[in-house]
Amino acid sequence: SRTLVYRTIEEYRMAENKLGVIHYNWPGYDLEGFAQRASEIGYTHCEVRASDIWIDDAVDGAHRAEEVRELLARYGMQISAVEIGNDFLQADPADLDVQVDRYKARCKVIPLTGCDIARSDGGWNRNDQVPQEQWDAMMLDAFKRVADGLEEACVRIALDNHGVTTNDGDWQLSLIQRVGSSRLGVNLDTMNYRWFGHDLEKIDHFYEILAPHVFHVHMKDGTGSRQEYKGAALGDGEINLSYAVSLLKEAGYDGAWTAEYEGPEAESGTGYEKCYNWLAENL
Repeated sequence: SRTLVYRTIEEYRMAENKLGVIHYNWPGYDLEGFAQRASEIGYTHCEVRASDIWIDDAVDGAHRAEEVRELLARYGMQISAVEIGNDFLQADPADLDVQVDRYKARCKVIPLTGCDIARSDGGWNRNDQVPQEQWDAMMLDAFKRVADGLEEACVRIALDNHGVTTNDGDWQLSLIQRVGSSRLGVNLDTMNYRWFGHDLEKIDHFYEILAPHVFHVHMKDGTGSRQEYKGAALGDGEINLSYAVSLLKEAGYDGAWTAEYEGPEAESGTGYEKCYNWLAENL
């Protein structure tokens, strides 16, 4: 396993900056293979996906959470966040109740992974069952309900700007304020706002207003929106990553700088090597 004695100032600085990576879009790797390859590149932290822990909804995932934590530790890696796998846009109120109850149960498991962050979606509106004018009220109600148990569970929610329902920074801030819990914050994905269609000036505005509320970050780059979107290694796209980093550091962000790569060189982690090099050079 990796030694924790840092041989150079550079190694110490990178460890302090918690260079992280996500598990769920590395092709050709199971969890252990991913951990080994990511560790070889130099990553020390990672976000795991819901299916890494909750393999079967019939069990609570507690034993598996500890197994995943121990597996990653064998490669010198720590978990920075757990994707909780929720969808709060449900046409049937009973289905929403199921989502909320499952969310609360999963929050009790997350600390067993060694981290306290539930990386959360708002909702996906699969099959277009929920009218857009209902999205805000439905997600607001659900997050208020799950926020009630966060203190006891010792968990924080990092709401992602993901898909088409939560990709507006002004709305994210409004939701946080209306829920009124210090344990509800943001997973800031640096590229997703651009994918949605916001221009770069608006995206920088989102970084500015959300930086004090960021619990976790996806460092992602690319160009274009929707059908024109092309993923890229960090520094090779159009996103103002350095500005986002400066704002987060100024706000006191101390979480993992978690690379997410969606470019053409995913095989064997090549794109993630490039992302790591950018993080190491720019943090």
